Amino acid sequence: MIDIHHHLLWDLDDGAPTVETSVAMARMAADDGITHIVCTPHANGQYDYVPEVIDAKITELQHLLDKEQIALKLGRGCDFHMSYDNIEQSQKEPTRFSINGLGYLLVEIPDYGIPAGLTEVFYQMQITGLTPILTHPERNRTLQGDQSRLLDWLRGGVLVQVTAGSVVGRMGKRAEKMAHELLANRWVNFLATDAHNTTSRPPLMREAFEAVAKKYGPDYAHLLCVSNPLAAFTGKPMPQQLEPLNLYEKFKEKNWWQRLMERMG
Repeated sequence: MIDIHHHLLWDLDDGAPTVETSVAMARMAADDGITHIVCTPHANGQYDYVPEVIDAKITELQHLLDKEQIALKLGRGCDFHMSYDNIEQSQKEPTRFSINGLGYLLVEIPDYGIPAGLTEVFYQMQITGLTPILTHPERNRTLQGDQSRLLDWLRGGVLVQVTAGSVVGRMGKRAEKMAHELLANRWVNFLATDAHNTTSRPPLMREAFEAVAKKYGPDYAHLLCVSNPLAAFTGKPMPQQLEPLNLYEKFKEKNWWQRLMERMG
């Protein structure tokens, strides 16, 4: 399995505080069956995102993992927050924040609310050659109440990553419910850990992989945890996807007659 969203690097954000924690997280991930990790520090007003610093830490950590015989391949990405400065910089340097500089970009929105103009931002990103991946929408309270907000983004080619912990109930009941609604519609393209530590936010995917395989089919589970994240890691086109359900017919605007009949009924 390949994890494209993971706060593995120490002393950069609210993820691993020490290099020892980074190694422990990596070992836990490898024991769970993860073979590749994209290290994705936050880029926001609180944490600076400096590719040179991140690359140096990845090189150091990869050396430590090789020495400890922890079979993981590390890559660089970003937990990209939708600030004005980030958006401007991503337009000027499309490779700066994307996974291994190859075009796939993890875009995080707040747990509450939707940034204004998000649809247009996604469109502008695509014009510059980026493929936006919306991270953990199942944890956003606004989208939990109105999934139709996702439709324009999905129809426009935005990809979706759900947190593995949400699938198995570790992120709360509302996140779990929405995660399974998205999975049932095949609106999800990636599962990822969004790991921050070895306890409350652990780097585990196997349980979620098996849950998806059992409930929605092994082919879909393989796409979400292996084939699609490998494409993102290597900058290749996405493989053939399973046909999404209810993407065009669900949430269609009812005509006046349907609304009248509903009121009369």
